[in-house]
Amino acid sequence: MIHKSKAVSKVTFASLLIALGIVYGDIGTSPLYTFKAIIGNDAINETLVLGGVSCVFWTLTLQTTIKYVILTLKADNEGEGGIISLFSLVKRFGKNIIVPTMIGAAALLADGIITPAVTVTTSIEGLKMIPGFEEIHHVPIVLLIISIIFFSQRFGTQKIGKTFGPIMLTWLTVLLALGLLQLIHSPTIVRALNPYYAYNLLINYPQGFWILGAVFLCTTGAEALYSDLGHCGKKNIYVSWTYVKICLVINYLGQAAWLMKHQGEYLGTKNPFFEMMPTWFILPGIIIATLAAIVASQSLISGSYTLISEATNLNFWPRVRIKQPTEIKGQVYIPSVNNLLWAGCVFIILYFETSTRMEAAYGLAITIAMMMTTYLLSFFMLYKLRWSKFVVFLLVVIFGIIEVSFFISNILKFGHGGYITIFLAGIFFLIMYVSFFGRQINDRYTKYIDLGKYSSTISRLSSDESVPKFVTHLVYLSKSEKREKIEEQIIRSIFAKKPKRADVYWFVHINRTNNPYTLNYDVSELVDNKIYKININIGFRIRPRTELYFIQIINDLIANDEMSPHLKYFGSTNYNPCVDFKFIVLERFLSVENEFALKEGLTLKAYFWLQEIAQKDEKAFGLDKSDVIIEQIPLIYQPIGAVNLTRRT
Repeated sequence: MIHKSKAVSKVTFASLLIALGIVYGDIGTSPLYTFKAIIGNDAINETLVLGGVSCVFWTLTLQTTIKYVILTLKADNEGEGGIISLFSLVKRFGKNIIVPTMIGAAALLADGIITPAVTVTTSIEGLKMIPGFEEIHHVPIVLLIISIIFFSQRFGTQKIGKTFGPIMLTWLTVLLALGLLQLIHSPTIVRALNPYYAYNLLINYPQGFWILGAVFLCTTGAEALYSDLGHCGKKNIYVSWTYVKICLVINYLGQAAWLMKHQGEYLGTKNPFFEMMPTWFILPGIIIATLAAIVASQSLISGSYTLISEATNLNFWPRVRIKQPTEIKGQVYIPSVNNLLWAGCVFIILYFETSTRMEAAYGLAITIAMMMTTYLLSFFMLYKLRWSKFVVFLLVVIFGIIEVSFFISNILKFGHGGYITIFLAGIFFLIMYVSFFGRQINDRYTKYIDLGKYSSTISRLSSDESVPKFVTHLVYLSKSEKREKIEEQIIRSIFAKKPKRADVYWFVHINRTNNPYTLNYDVSELVDNKIYKININIGFRIRPRTELYFIQIINDLIANDEMSPHLKYFGSTNYNPCVDFKFIVLERFLSVENEFALKEGLTLKAYFWLQEIAQKDEKAFGLDKSDVIIEQIPLIYQPIGAVNLTRRT
């Protein structure tokens, strides 16, 4: 069980270090490549430089500070963040928010693949500035670093945060110092904070609007910031963001000051971030930048764990094995997701090779995620915060204009590699769509019957000694939370060719709640000491341990005189005095005796294929194999009509 008391909620120096190490890697390393992308192949000029830094400042202010840090962090679901947590908060207020949630989540996962690749590659490319390393082949080094990052995930994000926190603090301080060194000599560059320069760039500069695609790189980590809320706590993000933003803005101003001294020149392969470093600091700077790039990878990786964990428990993703490396709330590790992201990063690195080519593909998917978050956030502000419709409409219009502009400007990236991230996001979306709607179709065709009609027959079977005893406690997992309803297939299983006689029959329903850390149950006794219906309410961030819950429920009922004490050990022996029980898991498969419409048929076939490769129910619900029996049940939803079969004469 996860202990809430151990959650990172108080603001201390240690908790702030953890926040720096987990949350700000992506957005904190944006100075490595943002200004380089803004200048691109153009000659350095005043309009481009001043307008570029002005756009960056106001993007960080409007998009990151106001939208995410001030507004979106209000949408915390018992301390948890991310688009799926936001969906859980507002899903009862909107009919058409499931698909936007899936689109946003899929785009964020795709971004989690390219972010580690582009940040680590950019930093390692700085080695080419050192004499003797001009022709170094950086790809093997990048692959090695990426592999180490993903291998270290199994030790937990809290431990990683403690390791990376001091690195990120050092990195941010370096950003601040490098920026100040340039500002001392060119203090007038601060005039670029005037929004006029951003307006002038976008309106009067040739292709100025399309430069927003490069400007957007400064805020790509904002969505991950929200996703990582549960790893660090809202208060720690509030406090730490102030320092982070100051360091970022000062460094961007410093890069702008350096660029202003080189008007008329072309950057080519140069990176203004490394170029403005003192010569003696280039090697230490590259080392620190590389370490910071490793931290940047962590931000999206830990956010992806959070997302998949929540998606699995809300039926947006096939069941996967989730580990809890520590007892800290929000600390999860998902091996299959870790391997998937690692393989994706390796592919991106081998396919693009250089950071310049990766930057051309970077940002397109995450603009989609941000637009979906804005859409869901409008429901939260309107129905949970109860803000006026005018205020909500105004905010949605403002952020909508900003994000649609970023999306349109990023469209140019599609043909330069953006299609890869969109393709990956499309695959993730299809998995989510099939998992959710396939399950809905599956549930729609599941037939439920009145348990009360069979209670007397079940009681007679329990007392019929002519039938061999199967077990003392027979437990079925049921999808019905209603006291009186049960799946027809469960009744068929009990009264099979070899009926399952037991002293006590249990029908257990696992209910996933909208709150992340709920853990309670209610019980209904349908027949004294014979038939019980239990609903166990489990938060969507808790890994179920149904067998342990079941034993505790028996103990609670006996302690409250609601069950005969002898039933706990009845059927056991002196050699093994444990509770004698068996769980029956009904494992469905799609029968060939079905006819579907095209869309429904494809969805169901894909759904059952995903179930084949997903984690099995006995593991997903925390059951030991020795206490579980799997029964294969063919499901016939739409029986095929009469077959035209004739007898030969």
